[in-house]
Amino acid sequence: MRPSRRTLLAAAILAVSATACGKGGGGAAAHQPQPLAVDVAQAHRQDIATFVVLDGQIAPVQESTLSSPQSGNVAAVYVNEGQHVQRGQMVAKLDDSTLRAQLAQQEAAVRQMTAQLSSSTLQVPVTAAQASNTVVTAQQQLAAARNGVSTAQAAYQSALSTYTADKQLLSSGYVAQTQYESARAAYVQAQQALNTARESERQAQVALRYAQTQGVKANPIQAQQVEMNRGQLAGAVAQVKLLQTEIAQTSITAPFDGVVTQRLLDPGAFASPNQPVARVSQIDPVYINVNVPDDDLAYVHRGTPVTFSTSSVGNRAFGGAVMDVNATPTAGTLSYRARVRVPNPGDALRGGMLVSVSVRKAFHPNAIVVPRSAVFDSETGSNVFTVAALPPPSPGPAAAGGAPPGAAGPPMRLMQAKVVRVQVGLETDTLAEVRGPGVQPGTTVITTRPDALQDKSIVAIGGPGAGAHGAQ
Repeated sequence: MRPSRRTLLAAAILAVSATACGKGGGGAAAHQPQPLAVDVAQAHRQDIATFVVLDGQIAPVQESTLSSPQSGNVAAVYVNEGQHVQRGQMVAKLDDSTLRAQLAQQEAAVRQMTAQLSSSTLQVPVTAAQASNTVVTAQQQLAAARNGVSTAQAAYQSALSTYTADKQLLSSGYVAQTQYESARAAYVQAQQALNTARESERQAQVALRYAQTQGVKANPIQAQQVEMNRGQLAGAVAQVKLLQTEIAQTSITAPFDGVVTQRLLDPGAFASPNQPVARVSQIDPVYINVNVPDDDLAYVHRGTPVTFSTSSVGNRAFGGAVMDVNATPTAGTLSYRARVRVPNPGDALRGGMLVSVSVRKAFHPNAIVVPRSAVFDSETGSNVFTVAALPPPSPGPAAAGGAPPGAAGPPMRLMQAKVVRVQVGLETDTLAEVRGPGVQPGTTVITTRPDALQDKSIVAIGGPGAGAHGAQ
């Protein structure tokens, strides 16, 4: 069986002791210190960098809670949570039967007014008496229109008071939702009636002024009737377009490509105006919101490359660049929010995941590095132990060296430790950059330091590649 490295080191130490005793005992060689077993490594050149690790969280690029400005029962919900949707895709539909009935009624009124406009256009010119009668009729229409405005104003104020009171009571639970919706509908209807009455009053005033200025001129009076009919028709057409818009608003669609992350209502539920029905989130790409402490703000700016990982997807590493850094800290903290925008094919990253973000602080290319354990501090500064060849042995029996007779395994060498002062540059968890004339690429340094290790201590090194260690 091949002996272990520690066994070989012990054998080498015993061999040195036996050699010293063979010289007659009690001599000076018997008191020489025993070699110290150490591990070594070689200095070499490589790039070295230091990093700051920051906390971050994944967030959707866009997120929207979908609702409708209209109220009504939910007729259908076409999506489930986790389902991908495209921009413009139907997500849910409210019952629009009442609005469609109102639209049909208004379209019939448009047809009626269109016929009146055609009839007034084709009428023969009126006589002077008819013109006088037209002035009287216009006055009567104006009086009737003013009465209509007064009536509509009173009805509007009453409906507004009821709607305001029910709205306040609804939040306290003193009135039912249906009573509140009825009050709201009455308020909207009263408002529309008041606008219609005011428009009728304005048109009646225009008609009266025109009739008074034209006197007995028949054709202008008739032309005014045509214009009045045309105005009424335009108002009816506008009402049709309004109802068509309200019907379109009962269809709730996705505003962008994304994933349904919440389904808040089911078919049959009553949806109030602007009540959330579903939530859609865009998670390809995604934002990485990074908390940057004030002390690390100098290393993070627009365009800074970063890498990040999360335990939720194993050891997979992701990369990106800082998109922006907030100019003010997050409320209640001394951290600034930086955002990284990264693609997310396959939805591997999900909103809310916590990530560790690495940002490079400093970078030195082609530096001389040694294991960090090789560097130690003293009163004079930072140092490392290198190894040098032993001084030539004194005349007499052959000095001990190499492996003991009969021992199998790699050769072992006895060397002398030497303290070398260095300047330490960048440091990582395992490596340290060193500068100084005593350490060059290939220099052997001691990585373990027994308590007895001092300058010029005899050390035993060995194991694979021990023969390649040379004195420096």
